[in-house]
Amino acid sequence: MTVRRYRYVGPLDVLAAVRPGREGRAIGSQDDLAAWLGLQGSSEPFTFVVDLAGVLRLAPRRSEHVACAGGSAVLGAGEITFARDGERWAVEDISNQSTGYCPDLTSWAAVRHALDRAGLAHPGRFTAPIVFRLCPGCHERNLVKDGHFACAICGAALPERWNFGAPGDGS
Repeated sequence: MTVRRYRYVGPLDVLAAVRPGREGRAIGSQDDLAAWLGLQGSSEPFTFVVDLAGVLRLAPRRSEHVACAGGSAVLGAGEITFARDGERWAVEDISNQSTGYCPDLTSWAAVRHALDRAGLAHPGRFTAPIVFRLCPGCHERNLVKDGHFACAICGAALPERWNFGAPGDGS
């Protein structure tokens, strides 16, 4: 399985604000998640990334994904909500919603692996999948809605395939 790395493609001022050593909390087990949720005191969605080591990292929802990743590339990113399933925590909802990384739907494989590794039950897919494309005309990031592959800014046709990284660049 080829794993795609997603580099940050968002605003440069957001990247410049990232401070080393302030990455999101690494979640490697049910106990890690229970401790994190106890600190947060909230059931709202959280920002998540899967770092290059395949570890799930969480931050409060209004955090930037690039801050959660410590400024690094990621294997996946989005928003996640947890719910109790008996004595354990499980993923209730999960998306690839990150306009900073614009991950492809294929990032689910890395996300699934990180969740499985941490012992977190999940729905087996993104429950709110988002299709991102980069406009070849104006270079704006786009969310494809209702299968309409047209740039929301300039109207140019958007490619059918994910296109935020150059072929072979590891992005």
